Amino acid sequence: MSGEAAAGHIVVVGNGVAGIAAAEGLRTGGYTGAITVLGDEAHPPYHRPPLSKAWLAGEMEAAQLQMRSPEALARKQIDLKLGASVRSINRGQCALVLTDGQVLNYTGLVLASGSTPRRLALPGSDAPNVLALRSRDDAEMIAGQMAVAAELDLPLVVIGGGFIGLEVAATARKKGLPVTVIEAAPRLLGRVLAPVLSDWYAALHGKHGVQLVLNAQISAIEVSDGEARTVRLADGTRLPCGLVVLGVGVTANDALAREAGLECDRGIVVDDCSRTADPRIVAAGDCTARRLPDGSLLRLESVQNATEQGRSAAAALLGQARPFTATPWFWSDQYDCKLQMAGLSAGADEWAVRGDMTGTSFSVYHFRAGRLLAVDSVNGAKDHLLARKLMDAGVLPTPAQAADTQFDLAGLLAKP
Repeated sequence: MSGEAAAGHIVVVGNGVAGIAAAEGLRTGGYTGAITVLGDEAHPPYHRPPLSKAWLAGEMEAAQLQMRSPEALARKQIDLKLGASVRSINRGQCALVLTDGQVLNYTGLVLASGSTPRRLALPGSDAPNVLALRSRDDAEMIAGQMAVAAELDLPLVVIGGGFIGLEVAATARKKGLPVTVIEAAPRLLGRVLAPVLSDWYAALHGKHGVQLVLNAQISAIEVSDGEARTVRLADGTRLPCGLVVLGVGVTANDALAREAGLECDRGIVVDDCSRTADPRIVAAGDCTARRLPDGSLLRLESVQNATEQGRSAAAALLGQARPFTATPWFWSDQYDCKLQMAGLSAGADEWAVRGDMTGTSFSVYHFRAGRLLAVDSVNGAKDHLLARKLMDAGVLPTPAQAADTQFDLAGLLAKP
């Protein structure tokens, strides 16, 4: 490590999973200079996955949600500044200008600014009870509005049948609130799940009393006395609501990087070591788009991606190469079902089901031209871990092997 690295100042923009992984990775990597982590919220670093589930349901204490306390970071000589937003990056002077006018000079910069939920350009979408979920404050507002809707005996309407929307729907049903889910596509989770698993999730939510409206186009959110009270569809259907939650995806927070002249394309463009074109600047997490060897870009929104990119970013600033090449994995909890996904299923043209989909545990294997792309496991942690091992090792079963529960998939790892 150079003398400059030892005596420098690395600034991390963002105190989520990626930012904290980068800051701590710098310390474990031997960096002895100053580290400042900037968080634009008032809360110390916290875990986001529970926001749509246990936290929203009121089943988790604040201490359980917290990822790192300021005191824990201080013991690692990491300075955490909360409520700090960045106005601009001056790459020529290696300086950040904060919105309060403060200037921070850096020798290395980590951009871990995350993403922002998309809004809908619809009449009525600015009503105070039309909310999106990304932050702890968002979750607290949604929980409060759920209580109001319950008192008024009005349903929650979720716009978007993706993971966030369905997790919120499941949590609301657990709390006894009527729920309607509106999805523009012909099936739930259509971009990430096989049709057979989309149908299974539709049945699961139907069994729990969720009203599903597929192939739906929304024309307006109708407001009464300042609150959203009806979602009107293009076919004239009017759906009553006490609360509307938007789950229509996110946009990478890449504006700072773009304005500073860094390459951005639906995210800050980085290589497999989280490096941008500027040797002093790295980026990690939901704000990034990773350039693959074939020139295409990959955006991943997951805890694993944020953690691994954060660690790669730290290594890059220390002059080391730590590429993130492991099989991507994700998870979602809805009701008493845990879905764990390994790999990326886009482009699959064949599926094999391992196990009984009428039971409590099974897996769906995604293939393209006979080659395994991904495995989705419901209540099957062992199957999920095995799938990750197989894919990391490049040992891939055939569709027939995957579908045959008598075939020992683990045995493939032992073969030469």
